[in-house]
Amino acid sequence: MAKIEIRLPEMGESVAEATITSWTKSIGDRVEEDEVIVEVATDKVDSEIISEYTGILIEQRFAIDEVAEVGSVIAVIETEGGIDDFASAPSSMPIETSNEPEEVVEPMETVKEESTPEIIEEIESSVSQQLSKPNSLASGLLSPLVRNMAKEEGISDEELSRIQGTGLDGRVTKYDMIAYLETRSGSISAVPNDTFKKPASTTVPSPATGDEIIELNRMAKLTADHMIGSLQTSAHVQSFIEVDMTRVVDWRSGIKDEFERTHGEKLTFTPIFFEVVAKALKAFPMLNIQFDGEKIIKKSSVNIGMATALNDGNLIVPVIKDADTLNLVGLAKRVNDLAARARNSALNPDEVMQGTYTITNIGSFGSVMGTPIIPQPQVAILAIGAIRKIPAVVDTDQGEFIAIRHKMFLSHSYDHRVVNGALGGLFIKYVADLLENWSMDRKV
Repeated sequence: MAKIEIRLPEMGESVAEATITSWTKSIGDRVEEDEVIVEVATDKVDSEIISEYTGILIEQRFAIDEVAEVGSVIAVIETEGGIDDFASAPSSMPIETSNEPEEVVEPMETVKEESTPEIIEEIESSVSQQLSKPNSLASGLLSPLVRNMAKEEGISDEELSRIQGTGLDGRVTKYDMIAYLETRSGSISAVPNDTFKKPASTTVPSPATGDEIIELNRMAKLTADHMIGSLQTSAHVQSFIEVDMTRVVDWRSGIKDEFERTHGEKLTFTPIFFEVVAKALKAFPMLNIQFDGEKIIKKSSVNIGMATALNDGNLIVPVIKDADTLNLVGLAKRVNDLAARARNSALNPDEVMQGTYTITNIGSFGSVMGTPIIPQPQVAILAIGAIRKIPAVVDTDQGEFIAIRHKMFLSHSYDHRVVNGALGGLFIKYVADLLENWSMDRKV
């Protein structure tokens, strides 16, 4: 018999952990190859973990609602054949790695047959004592995130060893660190971007009689943390511009029925926005970047996130990879597919990863403009306002006239640490010009 460890794979960019939401197999159940054994969730996506082996599930290392770190062993399966020993899942299952050197563990010497029971008992006692020590600082027991937090806050190894861990085998989690830092300093400290919480000084009055208490779900809590984290990380500034969408509206009205008959897809305004934004990002590559506080990473791919509202009121951002290489048909297919699967909780983890810029269509809810929050580690986000019919002054060869035009606002939020007002403003002016000068003779 062989025992196979099932590890939690990478769940998305900047995601270090996931919550166990449901075990589809119980201990003692038979598991077939490619069968789902557990469902997990992050703030970005829900996902299913499958087994790459056939065997019996003999261990569940985490209970429902417990948090597991990427790369940690979440289950053990016993398979037929092989030696009775633990084996890791194949390298095809991504495992979180650390830049720190791994601790080299020397193999234990084989106990000779003539060893007395007293010697064996002494060895077992020594091993037991080592395993029972809480908060071991061995590199394998502290995640890179926790080590980062300790380094940022100047927490020594001696101080770190005194923090009571609530994770598996007494490990210190990021939540233990946050709680300790709040107690240590009496206020929020400068912890990494994905660990922000509301200030300890925030007070909420006790509910009055008749008030309804609504508990936030997991996704809402994590989204709130990320939004606060982004505001505390990036220097948000906004630029706004009004766009005359009349040409685009008229062109789409004349072609949308033929488009659907030919390609089997509805042509909304969204793929049109993606096309022009992709062109603008190629023209202004310094908006297609990431910033880590010390250096700029200029991204080679144009991967545009599409903020999508879910039926439960939450938000998810699937990403259209290499958007600049797709034509309008390809963009329409990707937009419609991702939006539908997002609302049915059927996205894969890699479909919410590696975004380099984001678009949010606030106009679908009637808003004319807004100040969206930048999704880290990107440096900008564009909000598309509602398209409205309004009276406007139109310049013609015969003079100025008042006419009914289709107008909308673009709201551009960007990180003023690396994007100045000129660049942020010129970018949406470029987008506006592409939309206002849309060719009426264009063929799909």
